[in-house]
Amino acid sequence: MDSAIAEPTAESTAEPTVETDRRLSAAVRDGSATLQQLMDEAQRLQSAGEAAAAARAYEVWLGATRQPLQHLACFNWGTLLSAQGDEAGAERAYRRALAIDAGFAPALLNLGHLMERRSDADGALATWRQVFDAVPPPTLDHRLHALNNSARLLETQRRYPEAEALMGASLALKAAQPDVIQHYVHIRQKQCAWPHDKPVGEVTPNQFLCGTSLLAMMGLSDDPALQLMAAQRFVHDKVPKATGVPLFLRTPAATGRIRVGYLSGDLHMHAVGLLTPELFELHDRSRFEVSAFCWTPESATPQRQRILKAFDQVLRIGGVDDLTAAKQIALASVDVLVDLQGLTAGARPGILVQRPAPVQVSYLGLPGTSAVPGVDWMIVDDYTMPAALEPYCTERPIRLPSCYQVSDRQREVAPIPDRAEGRARYGLPQDAFVYCSFNNNHKFTAEVFSGWMRILAAVPGSVLWLLADNDTCRANMLACAAAHGVAAERLVFAPRVAPAEYLARFTLADLMLDTFPFNAGTTASDALWMGLPIVTRSGRTIISRMAGSLLTAVGLPDLITDTPADYERLAITLGRQPARVASHRRYLAEHGRASPLFDVPRIVRDIEQAFERLALQAREKRAAGLAS
Repeated sequence: MDSAIAEPTAESTAEPTVETDRRLSAAVRDGSATLQQLMDEAQRLQSAGEAAAAARAYEVWLGATRQPLQHLACFNWGTLLSAQGDEAGAERAYRRALAIDAGFAPALLNLGHLMERRSDADGALATWRQVFDAVPPPTLDHRLHALNNSARLLETQRRYPEAEALMGASLALKAAQPDVIQHYVHIRQKQCAWPHDKPVGEVTPNQFLCGTSLLAMMGLSDDPALQLMAAQRFVHDKVPKATGVPLFLRTPAATGRIRVGYLSGDLHMHAVGLLTPELFELHDRSRFEVSAFCWTPESATPQRQRILKAFDQVLRIGGVDDLTAAKQIALASVDVLVDLQGLTAGARPGILVQRPAPVQVSYLGLPGTSAVPGVDWMIVDDYTMPAALEPYCTERPIRLPSCYQVSDRQREVAPIPDRAEGRARYGLPQDAFVYCSFNNNHKFTAEVFSGWMRILAAVPGSVLWLLADNDTCRANMLACAAAHGVAAERLVFAPRVAPAEYLARFTLADLMLDTFPFNAGTTASDALWMGLPIVTRSGRTIISRMAGSLLTAVGLPDLITDTPADYERLAITLGRQPARVASHRRYLAEHGRASPLFDVPRIVRDIEQAFERLALQAREKRAAGLAS
């Protein structure tokens, strides 16, 4: 086998040229160089910018030598070819290494990544399994690499139980893996698998706490100090430092209209993209120039196209590194840069730390502190950020007079179904009191869900209408119901539907039950817009006070509670007294859309007033030669 492998390959991925081969040493060409000498020569060529020649060095040496350790040379050759974009050549090199040593873990790992990049998920998973199931086992680092990447890929495929099992196996091998702990906690949240920090391996309670992501922490605790800690840990570990002088100081200062830029990758069918179109559309163009700095995937959907039309200009920064993107924003002389993502999925805080704008503001995407250096302000209201919360936020508050949340009054609604026909369509009992919660399942905690079961038990015949995002989640919710003596048929699971139908079906429920400490945001706005009252519980963090802010602005503050007992008591009382709920529904039908909550032009004017004040102050400072 060794003899066959050493023969020159007919599958060369680069055209051999006389000139290229002349740059190789004689020892490489005749195969007498040791592996170390070969690696040194390849490194020298790489450093000189001759990557193709470096790859050719391995190919030539492999064709000429009979020395041992050829599988290492094949692996190095494959990595060079992969870096040059020659994935087919890289695969041949890795497979040649494996033909020599079938259990060579580095080649298996890289081959798996190559398969994943070409969308062969099953192939990648099978290849990585050869590493972590190998007997005898390879090194710990190689096993962890295979386990963690398999778990990551399974999570993206929504194969949550399999992903969780591999994360558990990884943590059993090594507890000190904050990134794995982060995903382990959140994947259990997504499955309503309680407790979220189920013991695994030697992971300590403190490691669970410190490894929990900001998003997961927002759904687990209303302690503002813990949320600040989670944000600061992420920034410390993941966000690059600024490169020096703020970028906005290296470009000409803006003049004329105030230039506002919105920074986001969610300007489409996403919670942020559904709330914000009128914000962009209603800006006063006589005073403001409005731009988007966007890495949202392009689509022809009406929502995406409407958002694009709302801007004076759109600069697409997808595929552009953070520093380059920040320089492009600075060159646009933006006065106020509004970050619509914070630290949510796909966020790019690496842009903000370079300070491409003199005023940088967080809004909507992250209802809490991001702790990102350079983000100066956060749009809130007095309800979402009481004074006692300010010490736990690195941003200063821009307090809107009514409600922090802008929403779209032009959202498309499907025809409102007849109540009897609609309930029959969705499997809801005709005469039952229907509670609902269409929040994402990761917001459901054991405490909240157990409270919902006690509410159902206290209101005869009532049902809870909710989403089940995956089979494990559904099974865990049904198990919790059974433990509380609640029959399975009293949980009615709603299918995912198009946004217009999703809005219309709110009319079939009687009362929405909010989650805690991760309140409903967009979902609460949708429910109130459609005339459905909400019972919420407010806590000590911005995200646990979102729905309370909306209820205050819409004129129903009596539906806000402060404790679990009060929350359950109010929900039970309303379930037993449907006439009171009918009164709330009638109020929303008559006055809700005319309330300050949905006075979008006023909210936009309030935002503009704050932006203008801050922008003009920044311009004055620059004119006076002061850094902002």
